[in-house]
Amino acid sequence: MKRILLLTTGGTIASVKTENGLAPGTSGEEILSYIPEAKKYCRMEVCQIFSLDSTNLQPEHWLKIAGKIREAYEKFDGFVITHGTDTMAYTAAALSYLIQNPEKPVILTGAQKPISAPITDARKNLLDSIRFAVKDGVRGVYIVFDGKAILGTRARKIRTKSYSAFDSINYPVAAFIDDRRILQYVEAEEEPVPVRFYDQIDPGVFLLKLIPGMEPDILRYIGSRYDAIIIESYGVGGIPFYDRRNFLEELARLTRDGKIVVIATQVMLEGSDAEVYEVGFKAVNEYNVLQAYDMTVEAAAVKLMWILGMTRDFARVRELFYRPVSHDIVSMEE
Repeated sequence: MKRILLLTTGGTIASVKTENGLAPGTSGEEILSYIPEAKKYCRMEVCQIFSLDSTNLQPEHWLKIAGKIREAYEKFDGFVITHGTDTMAYTAAALSYLIQNPEKPVILTGAQKPISAPITDARKNLLDSIRFAVKDGVRGVYIVFDGKAILGTRARKIRTKSYSAFDSINYPVAAFIDDRRILQYVEAEEEPVPVRFYDQIDPGVFLLKLIPGMEPDILRYIGSRYDAIIIESYGVGGIPFYDRRNFLEELARLTRDGKIVVIATQVMLEGSDAEVYEVGFKAVNEYNVLQAYDMTVEAAAVKLMWILGMTRDFARVRELFYRPVSHDIVSMEE
């Protein structure tokens, strides 16, 4: 029987009512006690890393989770992490970059209702995660939620209240899970390479969402505080350059100063291709600006943090950003 380590971090799944609203208060052992059926699938141990609302999680917490998995990697056959839903997609992306090519499953899950509630999605999500984790051949980082297994680099929270909180963006759902079976559609690579752990991350990344009327000099301030900027542009990658609100002049200043600029899109599906229109063509071809293409914004932001932890050399940043990790990008560059 396989051995699975349950790592708990807080979140709604572990929350209890307080005078100030829901807050994490259920221990890892208590969470496990709500799913006695887990014993028929595997042997489980519990490690409570911390107990926080995921809104409060920061990059240093990602490193701590990855570090715990690294410490226990040889002892267990898989890992299930309970986590708040609000930043789960960021943590899933982070673990995808901090733990590359794992031969074992690393599954994140949580719930829209506490596990102690009379009506909750928590028990199903947790049992689905365990069943997926013990399935032969499963390896890599996933979010398992509401009967779906989603690659960690492709997940996004799309609903605030419904049980179907997450979806896979610009990539197929890896597997569907029901009470009887698991239908896996995205298989792991046939020839896995050795796992590689990373322990550095630099949070110096800013995400700017354009809106009409925004003044371009905001980029000057951001550039004074951050080393990389993701611009959530319009459509497939449009950057305004008309009249006095000419963002291209500020982009030129940023890239001359050695800042990393990535153009993404505000549109959730189908990604960016900034060279389609003049408003994006100029930015990509006249300056050293990267594109997120079909990446999620969560993955693009965390990937930049991972890269900045290693280098700020533009050529190297470009190479690493466009190099696929766990199917995070289908680069349109040859």
